[in-house]
Amino acid sequence: MQIYWTKINKIIEETPEVRTFMLDCPEGFTWEEGAHTHLALKGFNEGDKPNRGLIRHMSISTLPHEKSIGITTRIKEQCSEYKGILRNLEVGNELALFKTHSNVPLKREGKNVYLLSSGVGLATFRPLVMEYFDRADNVNQIHSLNIDSSKDYLFPHIFQSAPDKKFTSQFVDNRKEYYDEVKNLAADKDGIFYVVGSDEFLTQNIELLLEQGIKPEQIMLDKREKQRPNFITD
Repeated sequence: MQIYWTKINKIIEETPEVRTFMLDCPEGFTWEEGAHTHLALKGFNEGDKPNRGLIRHMSISTLPHEKSIGITTRIKEQCSEYKGILRNLEVGNELALFKTHSNVPLKREGKNVYLLSSGVGLATFRPLVMEYFDRADNVNQIHSLNIDSSKDYLFPHIFQSAPDKKFTSQFVDNRKEYYDEVKNLAADKDGIFYVVGSDEFLTQNIELLLEQGIKPEQIMLDKREKQRPNFITD
């Protein structure tokens, strides 16, 4: 397993609780839209075995042409030890990246794409939307639906409806409205539905989509293939 050590070059306060850590691109490090990586804090590999408390699975919120690896995460006032350390990091501090993989690249099958997310889950979808804006080949249109009760919506300059680009962005602040809207979107029996959020959020969305007649193969999850059967059986 290759470990890439890199440094923070910028910290962006997206909202009062969400930060994006921009990291230098180590030589040989590559990724595509929808990628996630393991982000490890200094000291994680100093013992006989890795300290898992210093490692988290994170989505990459940027594309390679942006020349920085973006890690966008929510850090609440009451948070884990890992997030507490992350909150106190500064530009120039080192982090490690390893096991980078994309489960949810943008499917180009000439269909409508629906991005269903909760809160900071938009970080996973930001590169997909940017990739679509750069090259819309074989994607009919994209609709993003996000539930966020904080009202501090992420990436407002990207997640705003752009009719000329066949992109619509919708935010709701309560579950009833969110799931009612998912039902409406599921009227498109040929669409591709991406779902990103907590395991509970995934399970609820999958159940609703299946009830509405969406087939398992139309539902994309940010999970490795071996984890997928825990949520849905193809």
